[in-house]
Amino acid sequence: MMHIKCSVQYLAHRNGSLAPSLPLQEDFVYHWKAITHYYIETSDDKAPVTDTNIPSHLEQMLDILVQEENERESGETGPCMEYLLHHKILETLYTLGKADCPPGMKQQVLVFYTKLLGRIRQPLLPHINVHRPVQKLIRLCGEVLATPTENEEIQFLCIVCAKLKQDPYLVNFFLENKLKSLASKGTSDITSEDSLKDQGALSTDTGQSSQREELSGATGMEKTELEDEPSHQMDDLSTSLDNLNVTSLPEASVVRPNQDYNLVNSLLNLTRSPDGRIAVKACEGLMLLVSLPEPAAAKCLTQSTCLCELLTDRLASLYRALPQSVDPLDIETVEAINWGLDSYSHKEDASAFPGKRALISFLSWFDYCDQLIKEAQKTAAVALARAVHERFFIGVMEPQLMQTSEMGILTSTALLHRIVRQVTSDVLLQEMVFFILGEQREPETLSGISRHPLRHRLIEHCDHISDEISIMTLRMFEHLLQKPNEHILYNLVLRNLEERNYTEYKPLCLEDKDVVENGLIAGAVDLEEDPLFTDIAPDNTLSNQEWLSSSPPTTPDHPKTDGKTEVHKTVNSFLCLVPDEAKSSYHVEGTGYDTYLRDAHRQFRDYCAICLRWEWPGSPKALEKCNLEAAFFEGHFLKVLFDRMGRILDQPYDVNLQVTSVLSRLSLFPHPHIHEYLLDPYVNLASGCRSLFSVIVRVVGDLMVRIQRIQDFTPKLLLVRKRLLGLEPEGPIIDHITLLEGVIVLEEFCKELAAIAFVKYHASSTP
Repeated sequence: MMHIKCSVQYLAHRNGSLAPSLPLQEDFVYHWKAITHYYIETSDDKAPVTDTNIPSHLEQMLDILVQEENERESGETGPCMEYLLHHKILETLYTLGKADCPPGMKQQVLVFYTKLLGRIRQPLLPHINVHRPVQKLIRLCGEVLATPTENEEIQFLCIVCAKLKQDPYLVNFFLENKLKSLASKGTSDITSEDSLKDQGALSTDTGQSSQREELSGATGMEKTELEDEPSHQMDDLSTSLDNLNVTSLPEASVVRPNQDYNLVNSLLNLTRSPDGRIAVKACEGLMLLVSLPEPAAAKCLTQSTCLCELLTDRLASLYRALPQSVDPLDIETVEAINWGLDSYSHKEDASAFPGKRALISFLSWFDYCDQLIKEAQKTAAVALARAVHERFFIGVMEPQLMQTSEMGILTSTALLHRIVRQVTSDVLLQEMVFFILGEQREPETLSGISRHPLRHRLIEHCDHISDEISIMTLRMFEHLLQKPNEHILYNLVLRNLEERNYTEYKPLCLEDKDVVENGLIAGAVDLEEDPLFTDIAPDNTLSNQEWLSSSPPTTPDHPKTDGKTEVHKTVNSFLCLVPDEAKSSYHVEGTGYDTYLRDAHRQFRDYCAICLRWEWPGSPKALEKCNLEAAFFEGHFLKVLFDRMGRILDQPYDVNLQVTSVLSRLSLFPHPHIHEYLLDPYVNLASGCRSLFSVIVRVVGDLMVRIQRIQDFTPKLLLVRKRLLGLEPEGPIIDHITLLEGVIVLEEFCKELAAIAFVKYHASSTP
């Protein structure tokens, strides 16, 4: 009869024919009592929950709570919600779910919690009788992988994460006081439930005065209201619950050394789910949690959970699962990886190669680590990135990069190149840079170039006996230089140019003024007397002496003349470096100097945007303030690049392209010392020093000597250029092919440097 009466009231209320408050509460109480009566009266606890009315009663309780909230002013707690909080319904449901009685009850409880938190707009988690059972239910999630409740578990955990994202301060309710519980037990080797029993966290006794006081404070109800509630029915239920074997469920096989942040631990367990969708949802939940701004949560996340270990151990295992040898081109060209979309079918892939599945899995997880650190709260991000540095970069990647096997070096360098390109998090990039280059910022010395062994080894690999290794390592450095991190350029180049001790300081005296007025550079090297340079043809646009002495040096001590004239002289200096008989571009359409201007303009703009926040000076450091007495060393990186540039006529075409590409990237940086050292033909070099311009001058001098020994040099040069451009079919092998290709690269490089110099001048003169 009671069932019929309450159902009639419920239906009448749905039709709006009764007063809204009382019938709703009665209906709500009816549905809850119907659930509790099942446990008091049933004798068959083996029947699945779906064979009972429990799911229907829980769903109707939810509907009533939602309707009640919709009928009230925002933020006002109605009597049904008060009843749920007052009678600790969530605590009771947690106990039933833990026992999974009847079978499937855990699933129903998870659904109820998820919908309650998701559909009710008012903040529920601050209530002790909500966040405490929620915390305990969290502990049940992820205990056993591939369980039937895994989907409901991840939905529940994700709604909790979403609520914490909305109100980050609530996370403090989910950081358990482990120290207190450890002290009370007197041991560190206790289970999470034991550690919390002393705090009453698992108690379902509704008569504890401390909980009553907390509850009354949380809900605004008076203590007397709680004490007036009838309790005989709840006592019957408590007896029934005591008879349930709630501790007999198998515990998880995963290790949980710290229980301070169970929400994270449960998500970490579910990232190991064999169901990819569950694992991705768990990763999304972790992404939400690491971004919470609460410092206590960030500290707990990195110090009291296994998150750092999960990230790095999985990176390591996926890296080790890669084949020993993977084609570098495959590593470079495999499609962009987004961590949440790591779905790959070998059968459906026309471009499959051995190890592609493993490579995609590794790059996908690296992308997840990168995005996680990018989203993380600042201190958490630093801790996570350092863990990747220490446990993965140093522990796993460094031995591979330092090995002597050429195949191993090539594969590991290609993988390093790929993740350098892929990384987007500033914090992880910083750790990657320190891993590759070290943290040193003082000027290099020739005897100290091996202080950071990996940096030394990688730079040496730029001049490796294997052209493939040289090219791959140069490509890695080229992409590294494009990353928005000031330490990269400073460590590789700028720290050695800081004192400008590559220049020779000559105060302008009367004698020098006379020389300048006569159109000569004070202290300039006279290349007319250089035996390597005497064979340069006199028919250039500007004679050798003209383009070397047509302008005074551009230093504060030797002031510039008109800037426009100055830049044209600089541009001509580079354009005229290669003599006419060694040029071939004017015979082929569309290969003029102007074709480089557009690229230089775009690239320089991009570099300026990267360097804007580094607050570089607009002009070189005054020579009076520089320590010019210190011995100059261009640094290991530029030494290797200049050495390779000096051998451009004897190196393979692909190597030359990569060497000149890195040098042009360096010359694009808008730092006055880099500009002076790499792009100023008129800089007064100190004794024993070389600059990019002086290196090229030496190459041209060598070229002019060697040209004389090659019969039909100009026709052969033109034929090689046309073949490289695809304008001529491949034919018989041409003698001196390496030198001819080197000459073509040299000519194009000089045009590129001229374009960069012009674009940089134009940008600096435009307001």
